[in-house]
Amino acid sequence: MKGRDDLRLLLVLLAVLAVVPAVASNLVINFLVTALIVALAAQGWNILGGIGGQISFGHAAFFGTGAYVTELLQLRLGWNAWATAPIGILAGALVGWAIGAMVFRARLRGSYFALVTLAFAEVMRILANALDFTGGASGLLLKLQPGAEAFQFTSRAVFAWIAIALVALVLLGTRHITRSRFGAQLVAVRENEDAARALGVDIVATKLRAITLSAAITAAAGVFYAQYFLYIDSQIGYGTWISVEALLASIIGGVGTVAGPVIGALALHGLGELTKGLAGQITGIDLVTFGLLLVAAIAFAPSGIVGAWRRYRGSRHRA
Repeated sequence: MKGRDDLRLLLVLLAVLAVVPAVASNLVINFLVTALIVALAAQGWNILGGIGGQISFGHAAFFGTGAYVTELLQLRLGWNAWATAPIGILAGALVGWAIGAMVFRARLRGSYFALVTLAFAEVMRILANALDFTGGASGLLLKLQPGAEAFQFTSRAVFAWIAIALVALVLLGTRHITRSRFGAQLVAVRENEDAARALGVDIVATKLRAITLSAAITAAAGVFYAQYFLYIDSQIGYGTWISVEALLASIIGGVGTVAGPVIGALALHGLGELTKGLAGQITGIDLVTFGLLLVAAIAFAPSGIVGAWRRYRGSRHRA
């Protein structure tokens, strides 16, 4: 299946999902919103790690920055949530740019880059847990102020619709990147940096643009998480869970594809919740499911769900 068909199919899926909040219970809506938050973070990871080939283990650094900045500005300075959201996204982008400026200029790549990003996220987690300004181990809790002006909607369905709109917007943006000069440069860097450099691609500048954009999208997921749950602490904001789930969603859905991260996130959380429902409240059963799903994807569908679907459609057309 061609990339255009992938996008069309996914937009139809999102349109169908948009109907769910109108008829579903809050439990189902909570599942959908959580999966879409992970999908948004995975879309951010995919630009850097999938299209650009720079595998990151530390996207929690951007997610947590977006969440903490938006909550701190509201709690400490009394700013409106709608004003803090873009600042949180900008702060996440700046963190991404700063990390990239240090790491890429040092020409770190591959496993070295992955470990450095993990280290940055862990340092930020420790600082957030230790500083009184960030709430320490207790975290930050936004005051409940129901109303659209405070980005706290009385209906959970509104959050779901906003999440769907954000994911759809990033989908269209990602598709544009894959068809642009910048996207071609990213792919060239991913495949062979030396060859890309010989062709005139500015390697550092291309990577910096990728990590900044990737960080901004992941920070947007953090901002939305903070507004939806009204609470953030160091383990939630800078913990490894979001880095791992963003990476897993992209791998399972299809690394480097436009639709892969969203399909992967929905599959990941759908199977996780189904397993918990069938196996009962066994601690960590969803993590076991994630691990098995990753092994199955690598063994039987290394190009992810999207890649497997394309091969299936291709074989049907040839038949």
